[in-house]
Amino acid sequence: MSGPETTTEAVATAAGPWTLLDGAVKGVAKKYSQDRGAALSVADGRAVVLAVADGHGSAAHFRSDLGSRWAVEEFTACARTFAHEVARVGADAAGWPGLRAEARGLPRQVGHRWRERALLHDANSPAHGARSRAFGTACCPGAQAREEPPDLAAYGSTLIGAVLTRDMVFCWQLGDGDVVFVDGDGVPHTPLSTGPDLGDETDSLCEPEPWRKTRSHWQPFTGGVPPCLLISTDGLSKSFADDQGFLDFATGLHERVTEQGVAAVRTQLPDWLARAARFSGDDTTLVGAVTAPAQHSDAT
Repeated sequence: MSGPETTTEAVATAAGPWTLLDGAVKGVAKKYSQDRGAALSVADGRAVVLAVADGHGSAAHFRSDLGSRWAVEEFTACARTFAHEVARVGADAAGWPGLRAEARGLPRQVGHRWRERALLHDANSPAHGARSRAFGTACCPGAQAREEPPDLAAYGSTLIGAVLTRDMVFCWQLGDGDVVFVDGDGVPHTPLSTGPDLGDETDSLCEPEPWRKTRSHWQPFTGGVPPCLLISTDGLSKSFADDQGFLDFATGLHERVTEQGVAAVRTQLPDWLARAARFSGDDTTLVGAVTAPAQHSDAT
């Protein structure tokens, strides 16, 4: 279903019991994508790190392709270290409170690192031209001169990330997009969903203290590892008429993995995302970790 106005990409790599999916499609009629995504195997395959970011892309956010790239890079850098600790602790419940405390601090760490990169870039190339150093005195004679504060809205981006091991999962979400688990019975779960979006405004890394608006989820696996975890930018869910259609896509992907194997899904994923981009008109990025029955362990 891919068309000439879109570019597609999808890859799959093996990581422990999972095969990682990573697909991205540029929005129809867009010059370039504002999305970024990453799916990494870490801790010698004992953990997976997933991340997607959606640059806001409007005229006011004309550098959001940089913002989304930095969001994924800084999240994966922080999450990689955290994932090693999650894999080390494993099923030892005595270590879980420490993990949860570290997980609560991760959004702040990512937010500071992202802001440092945006400030450095803006200092070298101000988004709105050279800033006046007389800010304050111009409107208030006698006031102490100070430099106009940088406006980081130009770099605005959402961010969704996850760390997955055999024993548990941690997820974080700032702004729109979706996290979906499909359990062993084929039932989808959206632990960070806040319901249908009511407009184009979304929480962003460019806001002050964005970690305060970051939603998080932690879950130990007492009944076994869920066979499918997907995270995606909102270009995918917006392509469906309703939430149920999006959830049906997630369960359908899991069913295809079970019936046909991961390699078949990898082959079809670019077409699925390209079709979604045609309906939503938006950049569409999906990353995930899936397991397949032994007869379909031909993912790589």
